[in-house]
Amino acid sequence: MTLIAVVGATGTGKSDFALDLAESFARGGRESEVVNADAMQLYRGMDIGTAKLSLDERRGVPHHLLDVLDVIDEASVAAYQREARACIDEIIARGRVALLVGGSGLYISSVIHDFRFPGTDAAVRARLEAELLELGPGLLHARLREIDAETAAGVDAANGRRIVRALEVIEVTGEPKAARLPDEPVPWRDHRIVHLRTERAQLVERLDARAARMWHDGLVDEVRDLVPLGLEQGITARRAIGYAQALAELQGRMAQSDAISETQQLTRTYARRQVGWFRRYREAVELDAGDPHARAGELARQAAID
Repeated sequence: MTLIAVVGATGTGKSDFALDLAESFARGGRESEVVNADAMQLYRGMDIGTAKLSLDERRGVPHHLLDVLDVIDEASVAAYQREARACIDEIIARGRVALLVGGSGLYISSVIHDFRFPGTDAAVRARLEAELLELGPGLLHARLREIDAETAAGVDAANGRRIVRALEVIEVTGEPKAARLPDEPVPWRDHRIVHLRTERAQLVERLDARAARMWHDGLVDEVRDLVPLGLEQGITARRAIGYAQALAELQGRMAQSDAISETQQLTRTYARRQVGWFRRYREAVELDAGDPHARAGELARQAAID
């Protein structure tokens, strides 16, 4: 097996497990490289709030698609798909194992499955974005639900960008189902999925502590340094959980205690959506995130046989 996706909710230890897996492969004489699949870790300077591994923490394993965007840039799943697949092809061509690691479900699926992204129409997109600003995501989501309830059910009602994109695809193609994810996706290439899971109460406790630790570790200072680089104007980066709240604190719109509390609540909600997303990967090997490391060697041996 030359492509392994390590997925799971935020806070389940995906990065460390992937490095354990890489070391297990190395002991068997085969090198591995990591391809990042966390949308916010694409951004330069967004380190504390995304739990991005430092260079020293990567244990000598090459990592790709970290720090490739400025905070002013808009992240694109279609662009990520092209770049991630190119990285994976190059890693495999070197005779190594590609480890696709992250919790951004749509980004993971866009790589491992044969997703085709419909084209865009600048005029339609501009009109819908103007309506988003005027009406808010709730009304646009209600419109999407009227057009195609199944598509709307798969889109967060607060995610304006996803709602606009779904409406744009439907309008451009004339096909409501064109904005849906396939029920039975076709693999892009052979792969294995490892899904790290943990009991809900333990995960909530871990996530709440992690959010508080972000402030202790200097998230507000990190955000302060990103403001001159365009964070406030960034379409994607400024909305990241933790960063939006730290920015509100810096601007005097939110007390620190409220910023931390809101970050904790939003992180819990996001983790719940991640669990729901990755549950659709029925072929995944599920591991307990509390103690996955003992299984890394076994998985490496199995993958070497496959």
